[in-house]
Amino acid sequence: MSIVLENSPEVLTRIEQIESICERDIGNNVGNKIKPLMDAAKGGLLEAARSIAEHPSPHVAIMTGFFVPRGNPPAAETDGPIGCAHLAAGLLRVGIPVRLVTDPLCLNAVKVAAQAAGISAQVPVDVVPVNAASVEDPSVASIVNAWQSAELPVSHVIAIERAGPGYDGIVWNMIGKDITADTAPLHLLFTLSEIISIGIGDAGNELGMGTLPRELIAKGVSTGEKIACSIPCNHLIVCAVSNWGAIGLLTAIALLRPDLKSKLTEGLTLETDKHILTKIVYEGPAVDGDTAVQALTIETFPWEFHGKVLTEILEAAGLRESV
Repeated sequence: MSIVLENSPEVLTRIEQIESICERDIGNNVGNKIKPLMDAAKGGLLEAARSIAEHPSPHVAIMTGFFVPRGNPPAAETDGPIGCAHLAAGLLRVGIPVRLVTDPLCLNAVKVAAQAAGISAQVPVDVVPVNAASVEDPSVASIVNAWQSAELPVSHVIAIERAGPGYDGIVWNMIGKDITADTAPLHLLFTLSEIISIGIGDAGNELGMGTLPRELIAKGVSTGEKIACSIPCNHLIVCAVSNWGAIGLLTAIALLRPDLKSKLTEGLTLETDKHILTKIVYEGPAVDGDTAVQALTIETFPWEFHGKVLTEILEAAGLRESV
């Protein structure tokens, strides 16, 4: 039986509004630099959401975790795991199988975020060692086998704020520091054939950004020529904060699938969002990716700011009345 998506002008307009909210210039030397990237990826949210919403038997692997070696303490950053947890929890509520993917350095933060979102410990978590060299590496090959041999093979892989190799093969952070030694090659799984890839990022050095010309990233980001990720994807979502992009993707799927809308989004509450952030900061641990400090902030902004953005996304989706 074919799936009929809701493609009314109202729904398409709402998804455009959500995309615009996620692209907001946050004025912290990140959002205001990537406007050219956002413009080039315009429409990516709808296409990514549609690819999942219309799939007859989706099985989604979600990878995240951006380790900050200079953090105090060194830890995963707060942007990424929160969006991953919201998205995974929503998909699981409607029976879509989900696997979480990360590396040993970010594992605890990802698991704590998932637990805080209400995700069962039974959900598979694939961990790629930092020193994995290729798809033939036993640790990676076993994951590939699990993806392919599942009752429903993995159909989509989504990378949320996950650093990837540049054109020189080195993984760079936003300020141009080599973090290859602290970043497992999750791109080996992101580029598997016959799996639809979705990239969500905010700076140009994340998996999926290779979809955009390197020159464009260099134009929009001061360190772009150096840090630009070379790994492309099928659908790219560029946003000011990657957590927002993941939440935007979940709400867009819900709009396209009104039959699943309430269950997909019932966990998108301010209380849950703040709970996830609090848990990963203090139990992950996790640090702000910009300040490298263990605090209840994401991209330098306190939770209250992000809570307002979440509220706007919910309002644009028709899930909460405007006040």
